[in-house]
Amino acid sequence: MSIEQLAETAQAMVAAGKGIIAIDESTSTIAKRFAGVGIENTEENRRAYRELLLTTPKLSDYISGAILFDETIRQSTKDGVPFAKYMAANGIIPGIKVDKGTHALAGCQGELVTEGLDGLRERLKEYYALGARFAKWRAVITIGDDIPSGTCIEANAHALARYAALCQEQGLVPMVEPEVLMDGSHDIETCYEVTEATLRSLFGALYEQNVMLEGTILKASMVVPGKDCEEQASVDEVADATVMCLKSTVPAILPGIVFLSGGQSDEDATAHLNAMNQLGNLPWPLSFSYGRAMQQAALKLWSQDLKGNFAKAQSTVYARAKDNGLAALGKWEG
Repeated sequence: MSIEQLAETAQAMVAAGKGIIAIDESTSTIAKRFAGVGIENTEENRRAYRELLLTTPKLSDYISGAILFDETIRQSTKDGVPFAKYMAANGIIPGIKVDKGTHALAGCQGELVTEGLDGLRERLKEYYALGARFAKWRAVITIGDDIPSGTCIEANAHALARYAALCQEQGLVPMVEPEVLMDGSHDIETCYEVTEATLRSLFGALYEQNVMLEGTILKASMVVPGKDCEEQASVDEVADATVMCLKSTVPAILPGIVFLSGGQSDEDATAHLNAMNQLGNLPWPLSFSYGRAMQQAALKLWSQDLKGNFAKAQSTVYARAKDNGLAALGKWEG
């Protein structure tokens, strides 16, 4: 695939008023979500739940793409249509999570590095053949006593860049996700400093690995205080700090930035995105790539009656997509 085609896909992913739904939870993660609402974690229930999300009527009004898990991209609707084929036919770009999760970073106590580069080229070839047109790799940066270290930031940035280069080689748009965790008691100023250092390291690594930014999407965390910080920030403070941090680190040539919700409440995630877009004068589109903030209400409703509440749960998914689509335009009214 040419850089022009990669750029075209990347631009479609951040089309005006549209965002990405993340339904790439691993089998163990979805087990926890299901357990929380009393659903048995079987392959059929996982398939049915992903079908509920992906076949929501008119979902493409506000959703441009969906990130899938390995199991999901191999599954089909109850009518036998492969999910990736169904998505493409209904205006939603199939994506795939390709990292192998976080592991302890040797020599750096309390810090993590994401693994999964071994064999990635072959896996990307297979995912492209299965219909994927973009991929996602998540790195995790923890704020704590004397961390993050430069070693942790650089190790994760290098892995993200190697992954991104391999994606573009195989015709997939890389979504690079360096998540600065909300866990902790740090204030918003500390989060700003760590996010800034992380993004500077990331874009330096992408440059070193010859990654074409025109065909890359950044999935960013917002600049917010830690969950346990006594002084929480207002919506406007989060918006101002996040946009300032991005403007100081992210090249304008990037097609767009999507945010993760990162443990924020549904409404906070939407309100923060809306406030950022109301600031105006941005070099790139700011949109969303939410998981829990898109799904949680629907999952609770579906769990009460897996067959009877299927359509009701889908209407909840559509409502959340619409709210966030409006926020991506700065037009959400709460």
